[in-house]
Amino acid sequence: MKKLMIKLKKAKAQAFTLVEMLVVLLIISVLLLLFVPNLTKQKDAVDDKGKTAVVKVVESQAELYRLDKNDDASLSKLQADGRITAEQAKAYKDYHAKQKTSQTVAD
Repeated sequence: MKKLMIKLKKAKAQAFTLVEMLVVLLIISVLLLLFVPNLTKQKDAVDDKGKTAVVKVVESQAELYRLDKNDDASLSKLQADGRITAEQAKAYKDYHAKQKTSQTVAD
């Protein structure tokens, strides 16, 4: 009987208290508050780099078109020739509209 009582006391002492659980939850929530804003900033930075890459691709394809065809390139000509996609043309226009800069490749 004494051994059974000792086992019950030991089993009871191994559980977490409510205060300990609240402290752990508090620490986790503080860490989340610190990391979530950084993740959104990183996502925005990656999106900006992707848009910049699309602009470079369109401008490179325009230069190649000029060299191949001896003609000025436009977005519609590049699309018709299969050098860029409609999504790339739209992203190129959106980038310059957002940055308020002039396009080097005409519509």
